Amino acid sequence: MDRAPDVVVIGAGIVGASTALELARAGFSVSVVDKAAGPGHGSTSASSAVVRYNYSTWDGMAAAWESKFRWEKWEDHLGFVDPDGMARFNRCGLAFLDVEIMPRDRMVPLLASAGIPFEEWGPVELRAAFPGLDTGRHYPPKPVTSEEFFADADGELGAVWTPDAGYVDDPQRAAANLAGAATQAGARFTFRRSVVSLERTGETWRVGLDDGSVLEAAIVVNGAGPWSTRINALAGVGGDFTVHVGPMRQEVHHVTAPSSLPEGHGILADADLGTYLRGDSGHHLLVGGTEPECDPLEWIDDPDAADLRPTQERFEAQVFRAARRLPDLAVPNRPRGLAGVYDAAEDWTPIYDRTEADGFFVAMGTSGNQFKNAPLIGSLMRTLVEAVTGGHDHDADPLVYVAPHTGHEIDLGSFSRRRQRNTDSSGTVLG
Repeated sequence: MDRAPDVVVIGAGIVGASTALELARAGFSVSVVDKAAGPGHGSTSASSAVVRYNYSTWDGMAAAWESKFRWEKWEDHLGFVDPDGMARFNRCGLAFLDVEIMPRDRMVPLLASAGIPFEEWGPVELRAAFPGLDTGRHYPPKPVTSEEFFADADGELGAVWTPDAGYVDDPQRAAANLAGAATQAGARFTFRRSVVSLERTGETWRVGLDDGSVLEAAIVVNGAGPWSTRINALAGVGGDFTVHVGPMRQEVHHVTAPSSLPEGHGILADADLGTYLRGDSGHHLLVGGTEPECDPLEWIDDPDAADLRPTQERFEAQVFRAARRLPDLAVPNRPRGLAGVYDAAEDWTPIYDRTEADGFFVAMGTSGNQFKNAPLIGSLMRTLVEAVTGGHDHDADPLVYVAPHTGHEIDLGSFSRRRQRNTDSSGTVLG
């Protein structure tokens, strides 16, 4: 007879797969269930997979920097080579353009204290790294349909350059790699099954699936991405959350890079105009948005009902902004790209925490800026699960995770469901 699991992880995206790996390594018997056909088929597959270190808090920055070392030595971190292929980290650097919501005089001291290499650039250095780039200052971002969008710049921008930033070439493959490593460590994955009920009897959670079967375990970890709020409701948890989390529709667009940009160019984080871009295969660009105040956020009720086709309106909003920054960029007549659903927290900081129900943990609110931390998220959740189930009161005495590569201390209380809103946050996906 198969051993009943100690832990049921709901969700086999990049977050759930990382959590399953670390819990299996810790000796837990782990079962993972996901409604999709395979690992990373949900919001993970729509990620731009940028790996950057510019955050408004120490804990966010320290987590991203620690994760970098795991991405760089991906096979070593996994202890596994996927016969279907391995995701690859591309180090190309990132220029974070000057912007009032994340000023360099706040960012640079954090980078320096974390030991993250950086350079402070003016307009000359910025143009040298990105030939053809317009360094004009346009903040705050304007709707592309307004006359103000075409107004002259009121100054020039520099940037903070982090040479160790980059992106992962295939986010879905990265989730599959983690799932393969977790399977090798003993975790079991069940796909094409939805969770329809969650009940706690004594010290056991009963996880009901849509085929009538039931998984029983003492511990449940909700890593269901855009469906995480729905899973919380099934479990009757979330009443003490101080931060709203919900599904948000987003788009990323695919365009041909201008010939002025050299191969292997860096990533551009441009909250001055409200966009970001990174290179893609075949001298193309992925162009996304940074949720400027002038663009309404597209919160949705049902992630299953989301239209995953790119829209002309969102395409023009994001690509026209990129073309304002790169005047040589040709804007196609029709949108090309993809849409996905984020599991977003209102302050763009994830929740890695226990809940008011014993044995029920959450790794949610992660979409938009937590893909880069995927290799570390499993370690954070392992720390929480082991300590809390062992009797530690994390609410009263927040746990601290000591990052093994950097030695940095990461306060897990900063990812609490009961936290106060981060007043230093940019209020955007940039964190």
